[in-house]
Order: sequence, then structure tokens, then C-alpha cells
Amino acid sequence: MDATTRARLLAFPGQMETERMMLRAVQADDGPQAFRAVLESFNELAPWMPWVHPEPTLEASEAFHEAAQFKWVSREMLDFQWIDKGSGELIGKGGFHTINWEIPKLEIGYWVRTSMAGRGYCTEAVNALVAFSKHHLGAKRLEICSDPRNGRSRRVAERCGFALEGILRQNMRDPYGGLRDSCMYALVFE
Repeated sequence: MDATTRARLLAFPGQMETERMMLRAVQADDGPQAFRAVLESFNELAPWMPWVHPEPTLEASEAFHEAAQFKWVSREMLDFQWIDKGSGELIGKGGFHTINWEIPKLEIGYWVRTSMAGRGYCTEAVNALVAFSKHHLGAKRLEICSDPRNGRSRRVAERCGFALEGILRQNMRDPYGGLRDSCMYALVFE
């Protein structure tokens, strides 16, 4: 049995709790809620996130969430909605967006809506994802890839114990079609 087939057989929870949030598996009907958060945060996301270009649409958000729910089941991507426990409001999103089950190695991606930024939610969620990956997924390596100019994202990686392994030069397209560098952060479990 190959590693991907074994991953599909893994039994793990579809949600986890932090002090202030419930992180739960994305669902097909999450599109409208996420779309509203993306629109609120467009100016802050646009320099870093290619997926907000061209301008986001409700239809694209709905399609993404339908596909993400399928990818959760197939273990191709494990995306989470970050929900405030008190208000039920969407704080942000993130999860394991690039997975290599052979190692297993997972890349963590994340964003926080503008009205919730600067309150430690992202660090809280990434720490929960780290623990989840270690205890439920058997991760051996986690990665966070960030634009060198995105100081907020880089500080989250550093606060969560990730080490900067290097800067990959011109390895990605930026949101405007040019090439950009990426900081490769990693956390390795023994």
C-alpha cells in the first residue's frame, strides 16, 4: 500500500480547539463566509496571495470550498476554517496545502482577516496545526514558505519555532505575474 492510500485510511478529528478558536475542516458551504472575509482583507492579501487575483468572486470561493472538502477526504489538502468560539465569526483560514505523504511533509499556509489581525490568532492557529500534524498525521517535517518582504507572516513562523533554512531565489510567481523569492521555514520532528 502506498503512502497516499495509507493517508486516506488515517482516522483523525475534523476539528481542534485552541484557547479562543475552533479550527474545523473546510466544508463546501463555507464559500460565502470566506468570500466576505477575503473582500474585507483584499488590500492586505493582494501583495502576497496569488489566489486573490483577479479580484475574488463568490462563485470562485464556493468552487474552492467544494474542491477543498473533496481534497480533505482524499487527503490532498487539509484546510481549516478558524472560527471565533464566542461569536462564530470567521477569523482566518489555513492548513496543510501541500502534502507529501511519503515523508510525511506538510506545508502550512495561512491568512487572517484584516479586522482580526495583530491579536495573535495566527500564531495560536499555527501552533495548533503543528501539534495536530505531529500527533495525528505523523509529520516529520513542516514547512512555511513566505515572501521575504512579508514580515508578519515571517514572524508567525519564527514565533512558532520554525527555522529559516534559506531564501529560494525567484522560485515563485508573485501575484502580479513576476518572479519572487521565498523564505523557506521548516520545523523537523525527530
